Amino acid sequence: MPPPHIVRKVSASEVTARLDEFCDLLIDIVEGGASVGFMAPLSRERAIEFWQGIIASIKRGERILLAATDGPGGRVIGSVQLVLAQPDNQPHRGDVSKMLVHSSARRQGLGARLLAAVEAAAIEAGKTLLVLDTVPGTPADRLYHRAGWTPVGVIPGFALMPDGVPCDTRLFWKQPGAEPYSASSTRP
Repeated sequence: MPPPHIVRKVSASEVTARLDEFCDLLIDIVEGGASVGFMAPLSRERAIEFWQGIIASIKRGERILLAATDGPGGRVIGSVQLVLAQPDNQPHRGDVSKMLVHSSARRQGLGARLLAAVEAAAIEAGKTLLVLDTVPGTPADRLYHRAGWTPVGVIPGFALMPDGVPCDTRLFWKQPGAEPYSASSTRP
C-alpha cells in the first residue's frame, strides 16, 4: 500500500530547499504532454527559472503554493497554486493555477485532494470566487466537473500543447465553500 499523501501549504524557503523536486515534477508533467504553459522538451534551466519566479511571488504575498508529498518528508508529487494578486476591482477573486500531479501518483485521488486544499486556502485568504482553465476532455477537465466547478465555455485554439499542436481551453468558476451552481438555482 502506498504511503499517505500529505497536502500542505509550503513556504518560499521550502520550495528553494526542494527546488530539484519541484523541477522534476514540472518536467514530468510537460514530458507527459500536459498543457501547463511550457513547450517540450522543458529544460531544467527553464524549470528552475519558473520555480524561482514562483518563489519570488510567494515572498511578495501574491500567491499560495500547496504541495503534495508521498508521505511525511517524502518527495514532492503534486502541487497547485492560488494566485491572490488581482486587479483593484477584483480583490475577492483568486486564480487556481498549475495543478500538477506527477505521472507516478495519478488515479489515486491526489488531484481531488489538491483541489479541495486550494479551495480551503482560498476561503482562508478571503477569496469568494475562483477561476481556472484547462484543456477540454482531459482528466483535469473531468476532475473539475466532478468537483462542482461551473464551466463557462470553450475558447478554440487558446494555447499550444507541449508538442506545438493547438488546443482549446475550457474556463471554469467556483465559489469556494458554496453549493455548485446550476442554471435553475435562485442565486444571482
